[in-house]
Amino acid sequence: MYKILQKKVLNPTVVQLQIEAPLVANKALPGQFIILRVDEQGERIPLTVAGVDKEKGAVKIIFQIVGSTTQKLSYKEEGDYIQDFVGPLGVATHLNGLKKVCIVGGGVGCAIAMPIAQALHEMGAEVTSIIGFRNKDLLILEDEFKACSKTLRVMTDDGSYGEHGNVTIPLKQMLESGEKFDMIITIGPLIMMKFVVATAKPFGTPVTVSMNPIMIDGTGMCGGCRLTLNVDGKKVTKFACVDGPDFNGYEVDFDEAMSRGRMYSGFERHKHEQTCNLFKKEVE
Repeated sequence: MYKILQKKVLNPTVVQLQIEAPLVANKALPGQFIILRVDEQGERIPLTVAGVDKEKGAVKIIFQIVGSTTQKLSYKEEGDYIQDFVGPLGVATHLNGLKKVCIVGGGVGCAIAMPIAQALHEMGAEVTSIIGFRNKDLLILEDEFKACSKTLRVMTDDGSYGEHGNVTIPLKQMLESGEKFDMIITIGPLIMMKFVVATAKPFGTPVTVSMNPIMIDGTGMCGGCRLTLNVDGKKVTKFACVDGPDFNGYEVDFDEAMSRGRMYSGFERHKHEQTCNLFKKEVE
């Protein structure tokens, strides 16, 4: 059992938890993830490590409430316990040798991008961050990004905060003005990452994307997280849990990934509603 040391609601649909897990905290690196179960009957879900505190032996996770498991997890409070917390899993983001990097985060993907931006800053790299949200109410981690970025651009789809528009607008402006980056690292919705890659392609800037598809065991055995990459004109199958979650953005078949990601959306909504209704009955 793993104790919840701290809980913070970042916005109406995003929650941050600090979990007591010293073995994971001692090994986890930016870009890696964990798999947890809320209770004995719970499903396994992957969540990216959003930070560690080695002194406390604690791991920070940030998640969006979208299905039954994340809904159950959001009901937990400080001092409560969750059943399983396994990790670190996956390959850490490759940061060595990077001197000038653009971090592009969208929505809750900013929680994954933040520790990468922080690690680059600590290494002495020049970090430019672009973070995007649908509206002001969904904004998260602005102060954290500001602290580790030389330049920070905040975008909202409706213009209610920061600049009006999506994250590709300032990215294109920078690239067209002659800005050069060793790497663009983008993390967020698949459609956003697809268009970040498309924006960078004419300029030849390398792009790393973070993929978080359906996962079950996290060891590559189930095949649920498989991705199709186009490498030198050939289709190659990789597994996000062991080969990723980071991949060359120019190689990822985003259309296939988006299609697979929608496979269980109806079931997910149904289970989410069931969990909400059950909780309401228990409270009543």
